[in-house]
Amino acid sequence: MPKTLIELRNFCNKNGRKLYINNDKYLAQKIGADGLYISSSNKDLILGSGRLKKNFKILGSAHNIKEIKIKEIQNVTEIFLSPLFKDKKNKKLDIFKYLKLRKATSMKDIALGGINEKNFKRLKLINPAGFAGISYFEKKKGP
Repeated sequence: MPKTLIELRNFCNKNGRKLYINNDKYLAQKIGADGLYISSSNKDLILGSGRLKKNFKILGSAHNIKEIKIKEIQNVTEIFLSPLFKDKKNKKLDIFKYLKLRKATSMKDIALGGINEKNFKRLKLINPAGFAGISYFEKKKGP
């Protein structure tokens, strides 16, 4: 096991942070991570199966109904639906498409993509279980 990964796990534990490993259930369990993140591109249907430690969370991301159904088979409990708003790189789902995707599953939804100070109030329209937004949290650069 890489020393850096153990140091990261210990740092997270010490500081009350959660550690999720990307697409590697066995590594996540081996190092005692809090959970697993399964990307939208990961279509492995047996990834989320098997015995897991108590409170081990499986998070995933999806952009359409087909990907949502795959995440359900992978035992994902919380799902990032993205991109909600247009950002520099991506097209957007928009609020109506987001709500349609959310109706397709019972997983907790986390809004992702293009969230910033200008459109933050619009999150109240969809009332997601959570949200994530890099541009929202980026610090403003001074003059």
